[in-house]
Amino acid sequence: MSTLIVGSIALDTVETPFGRAEEVLGGSASFFAAAASLYQPVQVVAVVGDDFPLAELDFLQERGVDFSGLQVARGESFRWGGTYNADFSARETTFTTLGVFADFSPAIPSSFRKARIVSLGNIHPILQGEVLDQVEKPELVVCDTMNYWIERERDALMSLLERIDVLMVNDTEVHQLSGIADPVRAARWVRERGPRRVIVKEGARGARLFDGEAAFRCPAFPVSRVVDPTGAGDAFAGGFAGYLAGVSRRSMDALREALVHASVMGSFAVESFALDRLRKLDVGEVAERARVLSEQAAFETSPKGASLA
Repeated sequence: MSTLIVGSIALDTVETPFGRAEEVLGGSASFFAAAASLYQPVQVVAVVGDDFPLAELDFLQERGVDFSGLQVARGESFRWGGTYNADFSARETTFTTLGVFADFSPAIPSSFRKARIVSLGNIHPILQGEVLDQVEKPELVVCDTMNYWIERERDALMSLLERIDVLMVNDTEVHQLSGIADPVRAARWVRERGPRRVIVKEGARGARLFDGEAAFRCPAFPVSRVVDPTGAGDAFAGGFAGYLAGVSRRSMDALREALVHASVMGSFAVESFALDRLRKLDVGEVAERARVLSEQAAFETSPKGASLA
Protein backbone atom coordinates (compact mmCIF):
# COMPACT_ATOMS: atom_id res chain seq x y z
CA MET A 1 0.00 0.00 0.00
CA SER A 2 1.48 3.34 -1.04
CA THR A 3 1.75 6.29 1.33
CA LEU A 4 1.32 9.83 0.06
CA ILE A 5 3.48 12.57 1.60
CA VAL A 6 2.98 16.24 0.79
CA GLY A 7 5.73 18.45 2.18
CA SER A 8 8.99 20.20 1.44
CA ILE A 9 12.20 19.22 -0.30
CA ALA A 10 15.05 21.54 0.63
CA LEU A 11 18.77 22.12 0.65
CA ASP A 12 19.99 22.46 4.23
CA THR A 13 23.12 23.91 5.76
CA VAL A 14 23.55 22.57 9.27
CA GLU A 15 26.18 23.11 11.94
CA THR A 16 26.38 20.99 15.09
CA PRO A 17 29.11 20.22 17.65
CA PHE A 18 30.23 17.45 15.26
CA GLY A 19 30.79 19.57 12.17
CA ARG A 20 29.06 21.31 9.32
CA ALA A 21 27.14 20.11 6.29
CA GLU A 22 26.35 22.50 3.45
CA GLU A 23 23.64 22.29 0.79
CA VAL A 24 22.57 18.78 1.77
CA LEU A 25 19.24 17.16 0.99
CA GLY A 26 16.60 18.04 3.56
CA GLY A 27 12.93 18.91 3.94
CA SER A 28 10.00 17.08 5.49
CA ALA A 29 9.13 15.05 2.38
CA SER A 30 12.72 13.87 1.93
CA PHE A 31 13.13 12.56 5.48
CA PHE A 32 9.64 11.04 5.47
CA ALA A 33 10.23 9.25 2.17
CA ALA A 34 13.64 7.94 3.22
CA ALA A 35 12.07 6.31 6.27
CA ALA A 36 8.71 5.17 4.89
CA SER A 37 10.18 3.70 1.70
CA LEU A 38 11.89 0.99 3.73
CA TYR A 39 8.42 -0.41 4.39
CA GLN A 40 6.20 0.34 1.39
CA PRO A 41 6.14 2.50 -1.77
CA VAL A 42 5.88 6.25 -1.23
CA GLN A 43 4.33 8.96 -3.39
CA VAL A 44 5.75 12.48 -3.03
CA VAL A 45 4.17 15.84 -3.81
CA ALA A 46 6.57 18.77 -3.37
CA VAL A 47 8.27 21.57 -5.29
CA VAL A 48 11.91 22.39 -6.06
CA GLY A 49 13.56 25.11 -8.11
CA ASP A 50 15.32 24.62 -11.42
CA ASP A 51 18.62 24.86 -9.54
CA PHE A 52 17.93 21.68 -7.54
CA PRO A 53 20.36 18.75 -7.97
CA LEU A 54 17.77 16.11 -8.88
CA ALA A 55 20.38 13.34 -8.69
CA GLU A 56 20.12 13.70 -4.89
CA LEU A 57 16.76 11.94 -5.15
CA ASP A 58 18.08 8.92 -7.06
CA PHE A 59 18.50 6.70 -4.00
CA LEU A 60 14.87 7.32 -3.07
CA GLN A 61 13.66 6.45 -6.55
CA GLU A 62 15.65 3.23 -6.33
CA ARG A 63 13.62 2.39 -3.22
CA GLY A 64 10.36 2.86 -5.10
CA VAL A 65 9.57 6.47 -4.23
CA ASP A 66 7.34 7.96 -6.93
CA PHE A 67 8.17 11.60 -7.71
CA SER A 68 5.43 12.06 -10.31
CA GLY A 69 4.04 14.79 -8.07
CA LEU A 70 7.31 16.73 -7.86
CA GLN A 71 7.02 20.17 -9.42
CA VAL A 72 10.18 21.74 -10.83
CA ALA A 73 9.53 25.49 -10.97
CA ARG A 74 11.62 28.27 -12.36
CA GLY A 75 13.53 29.90 -9.54
CA GLU A 76 15.51 29.09 -6.43
CA SER A 77 14.94 26.00 -4.32
CA PHE A 78 13.91 26.17 -0.66
CA ARG A 79 17.02 26.52 1.52
CA TRP A 80 17.35 26.49 5.30
CA GLY A 81 20.28 26.91 7.66
CA GLY A 82 20.56 26.12 11.35
CA THR A 83 23.09 25.88 14.16
CA TYR A 84 22.73 23.68 17.26
CA ASN A 85 24.29 24.42 20.63
CA ALA A 86 26.65 22.06 22.46
CA ASP A 87 24.01 19.84 24.05
CA PHE A 88 21.37 20.18 21.29
CA SER A 89 18.97 21.87 23.70
CA ALA A 90 18.60 24.86 21.37
CA ARG A 91 18.76 25.58 17.67
CA GLU A 92 19.22 28.88 15.91
CA THR A 93 17.87 29.33 12.41
CA THR A 94 20.58 31.21 10.54
CA PHE A 95 18.66 31.72 7.30
CA THR A 96 15.49 30.67 5.49
CA THR A 97 15.13 31.18 1.75
CA LEU A 98 11.73 29.92 0.66
CA GLY A 99 12.30 30.40 -3.07
CA VAL A 100 9.71 28.54 -5.13
CA PHE A 101 8.30 26.95 -1.97
CA ALA A 102 6.72 30.31 -1.12
CA ASP A 103 4.25 29.80 -3.98
CA PHE A 104 3.79 26.06 -3.57
CA SER A 105 0.28 24.90 -4.43
CA PRO A 106 0.00 21.12 -4.00
CA ALA A 107 -1.34 19.44 -7.12
CA ILE A 108 -2.09 15.78 -6.45
CA PRO A 109 -1.66 13.62 -9.58
CA SER A 110 -4.69 11.50 -10.43
CA SER A 111 -2.65 8.35 -9.80
CA PHE A 112 -2.02 9.51 -6.20
CA ARG A 113 -5.57 10.47 -5.26
CA LYS A 114 -6.62 7.05 -4.00
CA ALA A 115 -3.77 6.81 -1.48
CA ARG A 116 -5.00 4.99 1.59
CA ILE A 117 -2.57 6.72 3.94
CA VAL A 118 -2.00 10.46 3.52
CA SER A 119 0.67 12.28 5.48
CA LEU A 120 0.49 16.06 5.64
CA GLY A 121 3.99 17.41 6.18
CA ASN A 122 4.67 20.61 8.05
CA ILE A 123 3.24 23.14 5.59
CA HIS A 124 0.57 25.85 5.88
CA PRO A 125 -2.69 24.34 7.23
CA ILE A 126 -4.63 25.85 4.33
CA LEU A 127 -2.38 23.91 1.92
CA GLN A 128 -2.87 20.79 4.01
CA GLY A 129 -6.61 21.27 3.60
CA GLU A 130 -6.20 21.67 -0.16
CA VAL A 131 -4.50 18.28 -0.25
CA LEU A 132 -7.48 16.68 1.49
CA ASP A 133 -9.79 18.32 -1.03
CA GLN A 134 -8.00 16.38 -3.79
CA VAL A 135 -7.72 12.88 -2.31
CA GLU A 136 -10.46 10.24 -2.27
CA LYS A 137 -11.50 8.87 1.13
CA PRO A 138 -8.10 7.97 2.61
CA GLU A 139 -8.09 5.34 5.31
CA LEU A 140 -5.81 7.37 7.54
CA VAL A 141 -4.72 11.02 7.50
CA VAL A 142 -1.64 11.85 9.57
CA CYS A 143 -0.82 15.53 10.12
CA ASP A 144 2.26 17.34 11.35
CA THR A 145 2.35 20.98 12.38
CA MET A 146 4.56 23.40 14.31
CA ASN A 147 4.50 26.33 16.71
CA TYR A 148 4.60 28.86 13.85
CA TRP A 149 1.25 27.66 12.44
CA ILE A 150 -0.27 27.26 15.91
CA GLU A 151 0.56 30.88 16.68
CA ARG A 152 -0.12 32.54 13.33
CA GLU A 153 -2.70 30.35 11.57
CA ARG A 154 -4.70 29.01 14.48
CA ASP A 155 -8.14 29.29 12.87
CA ALA A 156 -7.03 27.41 9.76
CA LEU A 157 -5.35 24.76 11.88
CA MET A 158 -8.41 24.29 14.10
CA SER A 159 -10.57 23.77 11.00
CA LEU A 160 -8.08 21.23 9.69
CA LEU A 161 -8.21 19.21 12.92
CA GLU A 162 -11.77 18.22 12.09
CA ARG A 163 -10.54 16.45 8.95
CA ILE A 164 -7.57 14.41 10.18
CA ASP A 165 -7.14 11.14 12.07
CA VAL A 166 -3.74 11.52 13.74
CA LEU A 167 -2.05 14.73 14.89
CA MET A 168 1.70 14.56 15.55
CA VAL A 169 3.10 17.29 17.78
CA ASN A 170 5.80 17.65 20.40
CA ASP A 171 5.05 18.34 24.05
CA THR A 172 5.62 22.09 23.65
CA GLU A 173 3.31 22.30 20.66
CA VAL A 174 0.43 20.39 22.26
CA HIS A 175 0.71 22.73 25.27
CA GLN A 176 0.67 25.76 22.98
CA LEU A 177 -2.28 24.46 20.99
CA SER A 178 -4.45 23.48 23.96
CA GLY A 179 -3.25 25.86 26.66
CA ILE A 180 -2.94 22.82 28.95
CA ALA A 181 0.43 21.85 30.44
CA ASP A 182 -0.41 18.23 31.25
CA PRO A 183 0.09 16.22 28.03
CA VAL A 184 -2.65 13.70 28.88
CA ARG A 185 -5.27 16.40 29.33
CA ALA A 186 -3.86 18.37 26.40
CA ALA A 187 -4.15 15.34 24.11
CA ARG A 188 -7.74 14.83 25.25
CA TRP A 189 -8.49 18.47 24.41
CA VAL A 190 -7.11 17.96 20.89
CA ARG A 191 -9.06 14.75 20.34
CA GLU A 192 -12.28 16.48 21.31
CA ARG A 193 -11.70 18.80 18.35
CA GLY A 194 -11.31 16.22 15.65
CA PRO A 195 -8.39 13.78 15.55
CA ARG A 196 -9.14 10.46 17.17
CA ARG A 197 -5.48 9.94 17.92
CA VAL A 198 -2.72 12.24 19.11
CA ILE A 199 0.99 11.44 19.18
CA VAL A 200 3.05 13.60 21.52
CA LYS A 201 6.80 13.52 20.92
CA GLU A 202 8.84 14.10 24.07
CA GLY A 203 12.41 14.12 22.79
CA ALA A 204 14.80 11.96 24.78
CA ARG A 205 11.86 10.69 26.85
CA GLY A 206 10.26 9.07 23.82
CA ALA A 207 6.71 9.52 22.55
CA ARG A 208 3.15 8.84 23.67
CA LEU A 209 0.17 7.74 21.63
CA PHE A 210 -3.33 8.60 22.85
CA ASP A 211 -6.31 6.78 21.34
CA GLY A 212 -9.61 7.13 23.19
CA GLU A 213 -8.98 6.08 26.77
CA ALA A 214 -6.01 3.97 25.71
CA ALA A 215 -2.45 5.24 25.82
CA PHE A 216 0.95 3.84 24.98
CA ARG A 217 4.37 5.23 25.80
CA CYS A 218 7.36 4.28 23.67
CA PRO A 219 10.80 5.19 24.97
CA ALA A 220 13.40 6.77 22.73
CA PHE A 221 16.00 4.37 21.41
CA PRO A 222 19.30 5.16 23.17
CA VAL A 223 21.78 6.18 20.48
CA SER A 224 25.47 6.41 21.28
CA ARG A 225 25.87 9.85 19.70
CA VAL A 226 23.50 12.45 18.33
CA VAL A 227 25.16 14.11 15.32
CA ASP A 228 22.30 16.06 13.72
CA PRO A 229 18.66 16.00 14.87
CA THR A 230 17.37 17.87 11.81
CA GLY A 231 14.56 15.89 10.19
CA ALA A 232 14.22 13.34 12.98
CA GLY A 233 10.56 14.21 13.45
CA ASP A 234 9.85 13.69 9.76
CA ALA A 235 11.68 10.35 9.78
CA PHE A 236 9.57 9.49 12.85
CA ALA A 237 6.41 10.23 10.86
CA GLY A 238 7.72 8.17 7.95
CA GLY A 239 8.35 5.18 10.17
CA PHE A 240 4.85 5.41 11.65
CA ALA A 241 2.98 5.74 8.36
CA GLY A 242 5.27 3.37 6.48
CA TYR A 243 4.79 0.60 9.01
CA LEU A 244 0.99 0.96 8.97
CA ALA A 245 1.00 0.90 5.16
CA GLY A 246 2.63 -2.52 5.29
CA VAL A 247 0.22 -4.26 7.67
CA SER A 248 -3.45 -5.11 7.30
CA ARG A 249 -4.21 -4.87 11.01
CA ARG A 250 -5.64 -1.61 12.37
CA SER A 251 -5.69 -2.56 16.06
CA MET A 252 -4.14 -0.79 19.01
CA ASP A 253 -1.36 -3.37 18.84
CA ALA A 254 -0.61 -2.25 15.26
CA LEU A 255 -0.50 1.37 16.42
CA ARG A 256 1.91 0.45 19.20
CA GLU A 257 4.18 -1.32 16.76
CA ALA A 258 3.99 1.64 14.38
CA LEU A 259 5.05 3.99 17.18
CA VAL A 260 8.01 1.73 17.94
CA HIS A 261 9.06 1.87 14.29
CA ALA A 262 8.57 5.63 14.29
CA SER A 263 10.95 5.97 17.23
CA VAL A 264 13.42 3.64 15.57
CA MET A 265 13.50 5.70 12.36
CA GLY A 266 13.93 8.89 14.36
CA SER A 267 16.87 7.32 16.19
CA PHE A 268 18.61 6.43 12.94
CA ALA A 269 18.06 9.92 11.52
CA VAL A 270 20.01 11.66 14.30
CA GLU A 271 23.12 9.51 13.92
CA SER A 272 24.53 11.41 10.94
CA PHE A 273 24.19 14.65 9.06
CA ALA A 274 21.14 15.06 6.86
CA LEU A 275 19.96 11.79 5.27
CA ASP A 276 23.31 9.99 5.37
CA ARG A 277 22.25 7.32 7.88
CA LEU A 278 18.83 6.75 6.34
CA ARG A 279 20.41 6.55 2.90
CA LYS A 280 22.52 3.54 3.95
CA LEU A 281 19.93 1.84 6.13
CA ASP A 282 18.62 -1.65 5.45
CA VAL A 283 15.51 -3.42 6.72
CA GLY A 284 17.51 -5.82 8.86
CA GLU A 285 18.93 -2.99 10.95
CA VAL A 286 15.46 -1.53 11.35
CA ALA A 287 13.97 -4.87 12.44
CA GLU A 288 16.69 -5.47 15.01
CA ARG A 289 16.41 -2.03 16.56
CA ALA A 290 12.60 -2.37 16.63
CA ARG A 291 12.91 -5.71 18.43
CA VAL A 292 15.15 -4.17 21.10
CA LEU A 293 12.94 -1.13 21.54
CA SER A 294 9.77 -3.23 21.75
CA GLU A 295 11.26 -5.06 24.72
CA GLN A 296 11.92 -1.73 26.44
CA ALA A 297 8.54 -0.19 25.71
CA ALA A 298 6.05 0.34 28.53
CA PHE A 299 2.39 -0.21 27.82
CA GLU A 300 -0.24 2.13 29.27
CA THR A 301 -3.51 0.86 27.82
CA SER A 302 -6.98 0.60 29.21
CA PRO A 303 -8.52 -2.86 29.64
CA LYS A 304 -10.80 -2.23 26.66
CA GLY A 305 -8.04 -1.11 24.27
CA ALA A 306 -8.89 0.64 21.03
CA SER A 307 -8.71 0.22 17.27
CA LEU A 308 -8.33 2.26 14.11
CA ALA A 309 -11.78 1.37 12.84
